[in-house]
Amino acid sequence: MTIVAVPTSVPTGPVTLDVDNIGVLEHEVLVLPLAPGQSVGQRAVGSDGKVDESGSLGEASKTCGSGAGGGIAAHSSGWVTLTLAPGRYELLCDIPGHYAAGAFTELDVS
Repeated sequence: MTIVAVPTSVPTGPVTLDVDNIGVLEHEVLVLPLAPGQSVGQRAVGSDGKVDESGSLGEASKTCGSGAGGGIAAHSSGWVTLTLAPGRYELLCDIPGHYAAGAFTELDVS
């Protein structure tokens, strides 16, 4: 599993994440800040197959809609618009098992 951000760097301020799920499974994209020195893929995965979502700035997880929902169906899209401060962020899928399988990437805001 993978998440690809294009572009990988955006200016500070309003950012719209337009998520196209080109896979065959349901997915979502959460936005979590990265602490100084923290790399993507380093979050602890719980026994439920998920990471701690506290601190999430928002998510795209609604099929053909904006914001949070039940997941983005295969071959569908979802989106979210957030105002991001300068920093490093991890975009990740927190459907059980997906993060551990590699569904994450970094987004840099400057």
